[in-house]
Amino acid sequence: MASMFSCCLACCGEGSAGHVPLKEMPAVQLDTHHMGTDVVIVKSGRRICGTGGCLANAPLHQNKSYFEFKVQSTGVWGVGVATQKANLNQIPLGRDIHSLVLRHDGSVFHNNEEKNRLPANSLPQEGDIVGVTYDHVEMNLYLNGKNMHCPASGIRGTVFPVVYVDDSAIIDCQFSDFYHTPPQGFEKILFEQQIF
Repeated sequence: MASMFSCCLACCGEGSAGHVPLKEMPAVQLDTHHMGTDVVIVKSGRRICGTGGCLANAPLHQNKSYFEFKVQSTGVWGVGVATQKANLNQIPLGRDIHSLVLRHDGSVFHNNEEKNRLPANSLPQEGDIVGVTYDHVEMNLYLNGKNMHCPASGIRGTVFPVVYVDDSAIIDCQFSDFYHTPPQGFEKILFEQQIF
């Protein structure tokens, strides 16, 4: 029995004098377990189309997170942060306490209240990049790398990046390898294990 145990350890690499490779960290992407029933996720979890919303697979645990969305095709859409209690089948988001989102019309909604609005003539168009920063208190928005000075707050609890689409909108999500440099102090979303 002892020799069989030694053999198993050797086969698994436990008995050898080499190093044990670390598990590769999963990539942040859209979470097919937390999406609306009529949502389609493609491009390795980075593109959303169809109708409804989807959360990313990583909560925003770190102090200052940054992520981007590219408007591939216009229509009805929204981006921001939400808890897992958000109803991803009922769009637009921002109707309750579970989501804080920028809508395609430039309004920022939380709990069915307009919290802010993008400056005039700053509505994202096809091909534009919307950057989002979140520091556990405030969400801020960037358009093609430029700060829109459009802060909004009010959401509580553990939040995730969220995106929703309807009316032929297609949005690509960028959780690393950004189009624009994140603002000072903000960085890509880290899984909890990567923070410590």
